[in-house]
Amino acid sequence: MVKLIMGLKGSGKTKKLIELLNAAIESENGDIIFIEKDKKLTYDIPYTVRLIHGSDYGISTNQLFKGFVSGIHAGNYDITHMFIDNFLRMLDDTSNEAVSEMLAWLDEFGEKENIKFTISASADAAGLPESITKYF
Repeated sequence: MVKLIMGLKGSGKTKKLIELLNAAIESENGDIIFIEKDKKLTYDIPYTVRLIHGSDYGISTNQLFKGFVSGIHAGNYDITHMFIDNFLRMLDDTSNEAVSEMLAWLDEFGEKENIKFTISASADAAGLPESITKYF
């Protein structure tokens, strides 16, 4: 399952993501991962959540991002939820087609491995194809 929170910069996406993170901590029994591009939320994420700074691992392409997510899961099969902040900043190809493909891959991976993905992305949601908006 993929849930996408999209809006322009400063619209409260990260705040909403942290609210959903705190709700997940209370309701889920598995491990929770939070991936962010840079080290901005270090003190906002509870210690019970595994916080990963994407910039520490050189994620620079869409393929590397897929491998990174797969590798995190390969190292811990108890993950039930992954939160990803600033999703589009971690990808090299942010065309509608590439983002649709990435979201579909995450959805398929999540269904297969029983992981929920909650993602924030800074972009104008107007005019996006249904292949992206179906995750709102």
